[in-house]
Amino acid sequence: MSEPHGPLQGVKVVACSTAQAGTVPYMLMADLGAEVIKIEVPEVGDNSRGSTVLPGMPSTYFETNNRGVKSVTLNLKTAEGREILRKLVAQADIFGQNFRPGAAEKNGFGYEELRKVNPRLVYISISGYGPNGPNADLPGTDSMAQALGGIAEAYSTPGQPLKTGIVSVADETCAILAFGGALAALTYARATGIGQKVDCSLLGGQVRLMGWTLTTAMWRNRDPVTGQARVTGTPQRPGLSASFNDRDGKPLVFQLNGARKWRDAMTALGFYEALEAAGFGDLGVIITADEKRATLLRMLDELFATGPRDDWVARLRGADIVAAPINTLLEASNDPDVVANGYVTEIDYPKYGKRLKVHGSPWHFSETPACIGIAPELGADCDEILARLGYTPAQIEGLRERGIT
Repeated sequence: MSEPHGPLQGVKVVACSTAQAGTVPYMLMADLGAEVIKIEVPEVGDNSRGSTVLPGMPSTYFETNNRGVKSVTLNLKTAEGREILRKLVAQADIFGQNFRPGAAEKNGFGYEELRKVNPRLVYISISGYGPNGPNADLPGTDSMAQALGGIAEAYSTPGQPLKTGIVSVADETCAILAFGGALAALTYARATGIGQKVDCSLLGGQVRLMGWTLTTAMWRNRDPVTGQARVTGTPQRPGLSASFNDRDGKPLVFQLNGARKWRDAMTALGFYEALEAAGFGDLGVIITADEKRATLLRMLDELFATGPRDDWVARLRGADIVAAPINTLLEASNDPDVVANGYVTEIDYPKYGKRLKVHGSPWHFSETPACIGIAPELGADCDEILARLGYTPAQIEGLRERGIT
């Protein structure tokens, strides 16, 4: 008996999606056992197939976002192509698209049309700004959503302009929310027989990602203090999350809440006596005093610069204080906890004769583990999928000759 592959075995997905936010939800489903049929333009495919292609390797962009799915090429500008899509949708649980608002409807695969084919269908629509509002019809990108959603402030330095980051946090957040929304709607559809449309947006996901910090800003009606330290709480129960460089310039961070934890942390580091003498035996004194906060941070800068990062982190962790090195992306990929949990893993690429590092699965299922695949060649699964729909080999060849697939 083969090992069960993922908790989404039996779930069927059809996706007319490109880019990142529009593909990652279904890649995650494929990891967990769903059959995901990706619809691509004949002979052209998803434009991202050509993005960031390193020598002797596949596209890092396409591979990361489309592994484990099946590729079927269809010319949806033709009646025959749209008819094949409707046949696929009739058998599907979930349909996904991330076209510019209105484009799916114009091309014959909007929600109102597809729900007639399959009333149980969960229809996922991903946009830049959301279905409503003054800019609902505009295209969206990751940097646009980062800019509007507030995350630039999270890593900002006082006195310097806000800027967006190089990691696609808006795309990925939206994708993970779309993944959850799709499965929530699927649960309802299986219980009631009623499908529905689920709208997700890059902007909406980014606002959700701001979490309780956004709530605090709204309730206080002022932006948070940013920079080296995050100071939270009250003088009676102060909190601090702050980053410092060691003697070699390597950064680390620690976070704590409460006066006792402050004393435990500084004692473990050997800093407490000097800090107490300077008036910082109680962390609460910096909560409402900007000048004292600046003085404390300068002292800590000097103290952490006297030793190595690994030692500081070990001392803090030994005192049950949350602490970690601040990793670069490459350091993160080799972090012992990342590796031990399979968050980064390795798979074989026979076509390229290589075994390469890739994202693992962020989930561990005790009974139905995820399975990491690779992205398909363009149209690799056309024959299999069309035969399943009842097309003969001659009919499939005819579709190909007429440019339908």
